[in-house]
Amino acid sequence: MAVRTVLCALLTSIFFLFSCAAYADVLTLKPFKDDLFAYPTILSSEGAYTVVDYRELRDINARDKVPERRAQAQYVDTGVRKVQQDLLPKSGAGNIRHIAVGRMQAAGIIVLYLHGQGGSRKQGVDDFTFGGNFNRIKNLMAGNGGLYLSPDFSDFGDTGAAQIAALISHYAERSPGAKIFVACGSMGGALCWKLAARKDTGGRIDGLLLLGSLWDESFFSSPAFKRRVPVFFGQGSKDPVFPVEKQEAFFRSILAKTKTYPTRFVRFETGTHGTPIRMTDWRGTLNWMLSEAP
Repeated sequence: MAVRTVLCALLTSIFFLFSCAAYADVLTLKPFKDDLFAYPTILSSEGAYTVVDYRELRDINARDKVPERRAQAQYVDTGVRKVQQDLLPKSGAGNIRHIAVGRMQAAGIIVLYLHGQGGSRKQGVDDFTFGGNFNRIKNLMAGNGGLYLSPDFSDFGDTGAAQIAALISHYAERSPGAKIFVACGSMGGALCWKLAARKDTGGRIDGLLLLGSLWDESFFSSPAFKRRVPVFFGQGSKDPVFPVEKQEAFFRSILAKTKTYPTRFVRFETGTHGTPIRMTDWRGTLNWMLSEAP
């Protein structure tokens, strides 16, 4: 009996050590101005669905020195520009101009931001617009051995998707162990869904962030869905471009397919089209995705 007890204790210890080692392998992003970028009051939370209080007077006017153009100084650290480069690498899909911030090789995490209609690579690295939230993701990547990419692309169709796929491949080769997450603002979401559907990127990316964006039923037949790639939705309740009700319905349809699918929805109450880009908690969202990545 004593031998059996010792054996059970030994096996339990070994299991605990392996569990700890596996957990330790999961990257967790260190904080950066978390107190400033934390969500305001949570109005309600049920499972994977959260409603956040949003108020323009507080979250734009009080946060920005010049509303919608220049965040207050405490929200920004421009020292990250030291590791920011404007690049134009060649690829089979053509030259892909983009801005890279952080570690160019052996990165542990890669985050891409794909702009919407009328945007450019410059939007995703503007330190002062959107309340300094792009400055935060730049600093989070630079401070955690990661890489942040904000590219230009030709369109929101197959050509644009091929260009982004080539860019992902370019950096994935240099950081083969990196987890790769793609954030898509507004119409950029069309590219998120196309990347999910491609055999190459759908089998390589580890998470999608839809920020004030659209939905696509083809996701259910994609390689990314089959791999259970985490999906985050951030949507303003008064978005005039992509109605929140339709995005919520799509989110619920994912859970209807499989209740345990790793997806989250944050509704910013009274927020409009650009609100999720300003308000989404990059660190909290990416840490959740890192813990759920395939």
